Amino acid sequence: MHLSPLHLLVVAIVVLVLFGRGKVSNLMGEFGRGITAFKKGVSEGNTELEKDAAAKAARDVTPSEVVTPSEKDKI
Repeated sequence: MHLSPLHLLVVAIVVLVLFGRGKVSNLMGEFGRGITAFKKGVSEGNTELEKDAAAKAARDVTPSEVVTPSEKDKI
């Protein structure tokens, strides 16, 4: 079955009649806030992952960077 613009228009009219303009408006507002919160969460998650990766890179030390004590430092 193929949905034409006429079918979508009929569905939109039926939804408006059943729920009213105010209810549909509130629903769309909630939907928009949900999308905004989701995007914010994804952004914060990416920032947190980048911070964790930077902290891990700072903690990781390669053997060539390790300083060994000299003979005079040994007891």
